[in-house]
Amino acid sequence: MHPPPPPAAAAAMDFSQNSLFGYMEDLQELTIIERPVRRSLKTPEEIERLTVDEDLSDIERAVYLLSAGQDIQGTSVIANLPYLMRQNPAETLRRVLPKVREVLHVAGVEMQLTAAVSFLTILQEDSVSIHTYAHSFLQVILLHLEHRDAGVSNAWLETLLFVIEVLPKETLRHEILNPLVSKAQLSQTVQSRLVSCKILGKLTNKFDAHTIKREILPLVKSLCQDVDYDVRSCMCRQLENIAQGIGTELTKSAVLPELIELSRDESSSVRLAAFETLVNLLDIFDTDDRSQTILPLVKSFCEKSFKADESILISLSFHLGKLCHGLYGIFTPDQHLRFLEFYKKLCTLGLQQENGHNENQIPPQILEQEKKYISVRKNCAYNFPAMIVFVDPKNFHMELYSTFFCLCHDPEVPVRYTIAICFYEVSKLLNSGVYLIHKELITLLQDESLEVLDALIDHLPEILELMSTGGESSVQENKFSSLPDLIPALTAAEQRAAASLKWRTHEKLLQKYACLPHVISSDQIYYRFLQRMFTIMMTNNVLPVQKAASRTLCIFLRYNRKQEQRYEVIQKLIEQLGQGKSYWNRLRFLDTCEFIIEIFSKSFFCKYFFLPAIELTHDPVANVRMKLCNLLPKVKSTLKIPADKHLLQQLEMCVRKLLCQEKDKDVLAIVKRTVLELDRMEMSMDAFQKKFYEKDLLDQEKEREELLLLEMEQLEKDKQQNDARPMSDKTFEKKRRDTKTPTLPKSISVSVPGPSSGTPSTSKEIKKSKLIRSQSFNSQAFHAKYGNLDKCASKSSAGTYTSSVSGLTKTSMISLTDDSFRTRNASSAPASFSPNAPLPSTSRGTGNSADPKSSGSKDAQPRKATLKSRKSNP
Repeated sequence: MHPPPPPAAAAAMDFSQNSLFGYMEDLQELTIIERPVRRSLKTPEEIERLTVDEDLSDIERAVYLLSAGQDIQGTSVIANLPYLMRQNPAETLRRVLPKVREVLHVAGVEMQLTAAVSFLTILQEDSVSIHTYAHSFLQVILLHLEHRDAGVSNAWLETLLFVIEVLPKETLRHEILNPLVSKAQLSQTVQSRLVSCKILGKLTNKFDAHTIKREILPLVKSLCQDVDYDVRSCMCRQLENIAQGIGTELTKSAVLPELIELSRDESSSVRLAAFETLVNLLDIFDTDDRSQTILPLVKSFCEKSFKADESILISLSFHLGKLCHGLYGIFTPDQHLRFLEFYKKLCTLGLQQENGHNENQIPPQILEQEKKYISVRKNCAYNFPAMIVFVDPKNFHMELYSTFFCLCHDPEVPVRYTIAICFYEVSKLLNSGVYLIHKELITLLQDESLEVLDALIDHLPEILELMSTGGESSVQENKFSSLPDLIPALTAAEQRAAASLKWRTHEKLLQKYACLPHVISSDQIYYRFLQRMFTIMMTNNVLPVQKAASRTLCIFLRYNRKQEQRYEVIQKLIEQLGQGKSYWNRLRFLDTCEFIIEIFSKSFFCKYFFLPAIELTHDPVANVRMKLCNLLPKVKSTLKIPADKHLLQQLEMCVRKLLCQEKDKDVLAIVKRTVLELDRMEMSMDAFQKKFYEKDLLDQEKEREELLLLEMEQLEKDKQQNDARPMSDKTFEKKRRDTKTPTLPKSISVSVPGPSSGTPSTSKEIKKSKLIRSQSFNSQAFHAKYGNLDKCASKSSAGTYTSSVSGLTKTSMISLTDDSFRTRNASSAPASFSPNAPLPSTSRGTGNSADPKSSGSKDAQPRKATLKSRKSNP
């Protein structure tokens, strides 16, 4: 290949003769590369040799290929052995398996590995009985355990360990345990003794304690004292399985002395194996053994670890949490302090050696050492929750906060990633002291690595909930008042994720933002997050990210506490998405409609989104019409008969037009399928039906919550107006309420529990209780069942919401409440939300359910007038 052209000629293409010759040489190089591919094609003679008669049965073909085929064909037959066993086990065992035994004697590595996997698959599928399997396959497995290739030997060993689990005791004794006595002798190869160690560890769970003590423990002790340190280390790691099989007493008398001796071995790998086994067996030993035997060994191991290989430090840091938990309660104050200081030292290991040198200038051995130090600090971050338990969460600030700060600000990403994963556990352990780590939460949210952010947001809703309810002040009105950097950190994290190519992290973050109504105020969400969701829906190019933003926006809308803001969001959804110029935006509008059906009540969807959705049946883009057709069954499920009969008629009219006028064959096929599905659907009635009881009850609770939002907003405004009045006006108003029946509170009290009566609900106690609900509404959990709102209304009023004055039905009250809040005077409502410019909506409310043409607007007019007169007459 030729070097690039000089800078002066870089802008223009060089068509000189030298350049052309260079291109020809490049083509010749490509031709040379292709030649081996052509030469690798099979000749006619080779193809003839590889061809098999198609009339042969599976068994005959397998026998033929194992006898006369090439290695690749034999490997294929062995890989297909489980299938042959399922189809014809008798013939496979009689004709194919003997050929497999013959081939495996001279087989290569690939065929051996394939055979080990196939034998294991046959065992797991129970193709034959255990007795037949042991008779036919066990000897083949034992024969190849000591294959010269370590990978093949390990593959057969793994298969044998699975077989040991299911074999009967007598077979294990005669076929495996008895030959193992000779295989474990020093005269055998190291490979044979290593295999014996792993088999002994598995056999202890299959025999009684007497047999283990008499036949297995002598072999175990012999291998623990083997001359090869790999054998000693391997046998040491099997002592955990042996101890679990022989019980506590025999472990203390037979296993513990061997572990103590191995912990003082000259080889570091053996000492490390002994240490890890001791840590894993801490639960077996009693307090005396822990304090008198194990604790001195652990103390000595920790003291010598800094002088030994760094790999020992890696293992020690990984098991330190389990070690401190197992020895908790037997430490003296001085020992407790020493272990804590040792942990703190490990948390900063290698940071003192940081310098500004380039990595290319650092010797390789120093780089390798720094990588091990990073692993040590990462393990310390992993064990941090256990260390909080070790020091007691009450002492966190004095004992471990500085260490936690260092781990959150560690220069290496793996350390910060691990502490981000543990952040939720740390928050739970601190409980009321969670306010101590507010700043570290902000630090990790602002971390430059998206891996750290991705690890943190897995439990972000739970962390934010703990932060909002815990700490020095748990007053819901002052959520995160001591943490002003939270909202900027959340917005910056989202923008950083959006600017990267890791769209899955961005999607996950947007999904987790759905918890924000439970954490921060409605106004903060409206001004800092809601418009951002719109922007993502309109401009982002990744569909899962757009859908995540759409669903989160719907949840924000669901828990928004200001009617004007809700109207503005609805208007934007309809105008910018549903009526947008881009068909992509209109598709996202349909996605949003699907989320609204899921999150909101049926009446809300029918009021604001039903007509804008079905208008897209006339969309010029086939994909939009196709998506709408798939959504129509869910749209129809929001209707209730007879209140929504007029909406049902419009839906049927749109479907008929699609059937008659649709020209796109794909859309027409979906329309026909949708029509059949719509015909099979059973309509929900206004009254409760048994088959839809749970769904209707859930929908009623959603609707009740939506009414409660309107009610609370009005109560807060009344409170603000009352607080702003002079005292004389308040006294006069109290006297007037005592002598005159008010109108406004009765229109608000639609969801107050209890039977309807003529007594007006205007007492101080009722208003106080409603205001308390208003102030604490954001703390309500917004799960699918909305179960926390069962207290808002009794089940006796599940069917209707009646007014104590007008006796309106539930549906008319919904229309009345919405209209009453929409008719504000010009000084308090913006021009875009004036009564003269209403949102496109379909009112479900009717004054008389038998007459769908008459709406609730007539009954609502006097109440609008009363509302205005009430506001103008202090």
